Amino acid sequence: MVTIDGEPPTADAPTTAAPTTAAPTTAAPTAAAGPTTGSPAVDPEGRLRPVVLTGRHVRLEPLGHGHHDGLCEAVRDGGLWNLRVTLVPHPDDVGAFIDQALAAHRAGDQLAFATIDSATGKVAGSTRLMAFNLPFRRLEIGFTFLGRSWQRTAVNTEAKLLMLTHAFEELGLNRVEFLTDFRNSASRAAIARLGATQEGVLRSHMVMRDGWVRDSVLFSITAAEWPESKRRLTAALAARAGGPAR
Repeated sequence: MVTIDGEPPTADAPTTAAPTTAAPTTAAPTAAAGPTTGSPAVDPEGRLRPVVLTGRHVRLEPLGHGHHDGLCEAVRDGGLWNLRVTLVPHPDDVGAFIDQALAAHRAGDQLAFATIDSATGKVAGSTRLMAFNLPFRRLEIGFTFLGRSWQRTAVNTEAKLLMLTHAFEELGLNRVEFLTDFRNSASRAAIARLGATQEGVLRSHMVMRDGWVRDSVLFSITAAEWPESKRRLTAALAARAGGPAR
């Protein structure tokens, strides 16, 4: 379910639906004509509109300061800021992280989400649509992190399914990209399981907080590959949820 909403909801708005093993309800993939400024998913300036993406296990809400405390708790779950291969903010820096996300949305190329566990209403982490390019019909899914309690669960799998469905079926994009640290073998394997193709390594691509000059691995899923990727994600979601998708 996709809800167009101009105002980001706060983190304390719990879902009333109990989690089930069913996959999220989405339209079948079609050959979209591509996003236009007349699309409900894109505003007249060509920016991504704030949307709420809702599945059975997870709700993705536009990130706002109402999510601050919950996001701090998620970051503390596993000490995520200590992972050298990620850019997760320290709890003391979460306010600035949210400010940056809101500024990036106003600039037109990003939409950050708070990842909400539907079963508990708790903030599990954050993710975002970024590097949105309307003329070339592409974007990147990135800046994704989850508290340890939600890693390798249906929450993460369904979040990816919801975002990819929005990208290909609502925005009509040609391509979705993923980037990860070359050293992060777990992330590389997880992206490959989405059905993404590894395209290459961007050498000396980023400078990490500790000064390490990172090589980034580039993956992508194209519109032609999306139906098969969707099938794989739906099956993976059913397996994680413990039952068949419907």
